Amino acid sequence: MTKRQIDNELNRQAVLFEDACKNGLASIAGKVKLSEFIPIFFQEYAVPKLKAKSIVGYNALVPVVDAALGHLRIDKIQPHHLNSFYKNLAEEGARRKVSYSPVVDLKAIAKEKGLTATRIARDQGVGASSIRAAFKGNNVFKKTAVSICSALDLSMSKAFEAVGADVPLSTETIRHYHRFLSSVFSYAVKSKIIATNPCARATIPKAKGNQKAKKSKKHTNHFDEEEVKQVLKLLENEDIQRRTAIKLLLHTGMRREEICGLEWSDIDFIHSVISVERASVYIPKNDYTEELGIITDDTKNKSSERYIRISESVIQMLKDYKEWQTQRQLQMGDRWEEHDRLFTTAVGTPIHPDTLTRWFSEFTKRNGLPHVTIHGLRHTNATLLINSYVPITTIAARLGHANPSTTTKIYTHAIKRADAVAAEQLEVMLSLPDAEQGEST
Repeated sequence: MTKRQIDNELNRQAVLFEDACKNGLASIAGKVKLSEFIPIFFQEYAVPKLKAKSIVGYNALVPVVDAALGHLRIDKIQPHHLNSFYKNLAEEGARRKVSYSPVVDLKAIAKEKGLTATRIARDQGVGASSIRAAFKGNNVFKKTAVSICSALDLSMSKAFEAVGADVPLSTETIRHYHRFLSSVFSYAVKSKIIATNPCARATIPKAKGNQKAKKSKKHTNHFDEEEVKQVLKLLENEDIQRRTAIKLLLHTGMRREEICGLEWSDIDFIHSVISVERASVYIPKNDYTEELGIITDDTKNKSSERYIRISESVIQMLKDYKEWQTQRQLQMGDRWEEHDRLFTTAVGTPIHPDTLTRWFSEFTKRNGLPHVTIHGLRHTNATLLINSYVPITTIAARLGHANPSTTTKIYTHAIKRADAVAAEQLEVMLSLPDAEQGEST
């Protein structure tokens, strides 16, 4: 470079440094890596501002983000870094679907400590069947493994071995990573550590591999009309709490956490209306909060707070169930913990949302029913209403969607089928008999 070019470059750098000082960037921008800033984001922003469930969800993403981007200085991360990261998530082998295999005799250790599977499940807020599976040496999910190690005071690395297979992430999950990173960078901009948010210029790719198959599977995560009749018939053989919960999900289309959060004060027996005002969620221990257990939370969003009209048969079902619960309370005596919840444990405490999920999965398998998840009952409710030509605006309101377009987008498959049936019906209604057609020609 010539002397003039050197002078120009020095002047340019001086101007940039002065601007950085004015914006508060100079003191930290060139020193902080993303892995160092993420804890700051959680401590200063996420924990004070976000819901506990959101914190848990974001915290679960940190290991993958750290491994891919954590070594980079936060002021050096560009959209192309993020694009590469998202692309990697969408490809085969970007994620491991991990389960945990016991490498010690958990049952023997529990016996030495005077603990049973039932006791551990109750204390840790997980299913007893999952604990028993681990005691038998079967693979379990991480939450169960962590709960067992906590109860038995064991190290995860010494008690379990991670096993799994490489699978790609869905586009929606990649968007979840994008939202997390965008929140982190937005806070960095607000803190004047960086000037702009690189996520604003990044592109989220469509996931590859078996996404079409997954999309198709998602669309069939519901029962048709004949299958619903079979489900209702089989439910008559189940205990009253399970039967009532599943029927109520089918009749209302409520989310799992919403039905677990229902209280008797939410039921208007006179006007046959249910008020959806809260959700019941389980918050495990994570890097930034202690285990909170089952807590009462707000609904998913403001529009999820709603009123749902129910039929007289559902009102009678709830009356019968309330009578059963009252008798149960009398039988338990002092052991019953007073709560207003509809669905509780044997001692009256709020039921764990996963309890419903596990039971319904076992119910469908035991009876040879199609694989439909507990959330699939919500899809079943919406699909049946669409097939009955109920207006989309009404369905959206019952489901708690802020905008009917959300309902239309999710249930496009059902709307198309209903539209095809409507066209066939119109064909019949508007067609002249063959004799009349001949006379008109």
